[in-house]
Amino acid sequence: MIDDLLEPLIAFRRDIHAHPELGFCEHRTAGRIAEQLRALGLEVHEGIGGTGVVGVLKNGTSTRSIGLRADMDALPIHEQTNLPYASKTHGSFHGCGHDGHVAMLLGAAQHLARSRNFDGTVNFFFQPAEEGLGGAREMVKEGLFERFPCERVFGLHNWPDLPAGTIATRPGPIMAAADRFEISLEGRGGHAAIPQDTPDAILAAASLVTQLNSIVARRIAPTASAVLSITQIHGGHTHNVIPAEVSVSGTVRTFDAAVRDVIEDALRKIAAGVAMAHDVTAHVDYQRCYPATINDAQAAQEALEAARTVGNAQIAPEPAFTSEDFAFMLQACQGAYIWLGQAKAEGSVPLHNPHYDFNDDVLGLGIRLHVALAERHLAKG
Repeated sequence: MIDDLLEPLIAFRRDIHAHPELGFCEHRTAGRIAEQLRALGLEVHEGIGGTGVVGVLKNGTSTRSIGLRADMDALPIHEQTNLPYASKTHGSFHGCGHDGHVAMLLGAAQHLARSRNFDGTVNFFFQPAEEGLGGAREMVKEGLFERFPCERVFGLHNWPDLPAGTIATRPGPIMAAADRFEISLEGRGGHAAIPQDTPDAILAAASLVTQLNSIVARRIAPTASAVLSITQIHGGHTHNVIPAEVSVSGTVRTFDAAVRDVIEDALRKIAAGVAMAHDVTAHVDYQRCYPATINDAQAAQEALEAARTVGNAQIAPEPAFTSEDFAFMLQACQGAYIWLGQAKAEGSVPLHNPHYDFNDDVLGLGIRLHVALAERHLAKG
């Protein structure tokens, strides 16, 4: 029955791909999703967390419930695939496969609405703004789980590092917390030929970069996991002027809240020490963006059991240092985040690459996994 759904869903996915929309601007995408859900007879709620859509499907008499989530937004990247359905919006591109996630969850809604092989409520969450803007956080803040209670919530993401047909998850951490920082070092500025009269913000920045890169190696236990990366340095406009200001920016990725605290504290102390040593002023802007994505152990086991009925299931050996705002949903409701392999035999293009495209060959497997999760959790009898 699911195979009958694939051709129109592939067409739908490619239409979404050709008309990508950035976070909190997914108006066309959300409208098309709501239209499809209403045609299936679902109860539909729009405008949740900005442009989020929720479809509610009830069957039988049980009060049990489950949530299934797909993200909708595109990335601010110029597509370079030259596909016939390539993005028609310059600088916006479904380079993370969210178009495929939407199609898979719609397919699950179509199948479950037709088969009715469950007893309880399935909530289909179509989430905006996953790419750095915290759409899941906004949906939760607007009472997502109060309005649509769930005993479990599951999120599925395509994963080019795994072969097509493979499904993986793990108990505990599966994606990292993501923080960002910017440190501004301010001196006075002056002539490059008279450095003794001018506090050197560039020299201070060089020292700062070196010391920041020692935090993980010297402040964090070898048994823990963390990444601190400097990704931007800005300062100066010409060859003969010592600039008055230099900024240093980067990201921190962790899995443990205590490790996260140690890194932020060390970063602030190092910035203050460098500023004092070089007679400049340091301003630190440290933002904790996404928490770590932590799977509930029992929910992860349930996901693996469901996955074994439809594909090659495996326990992911280690978490990824990329981040995911599904973490906010997991803070509010027990559940698990799941990777769906999509690599072809000849290899696969990584996520967030301008040549990436979702592999339509795994669309059916993703639908079957969603269906299996719902039918197992809401089994009749």
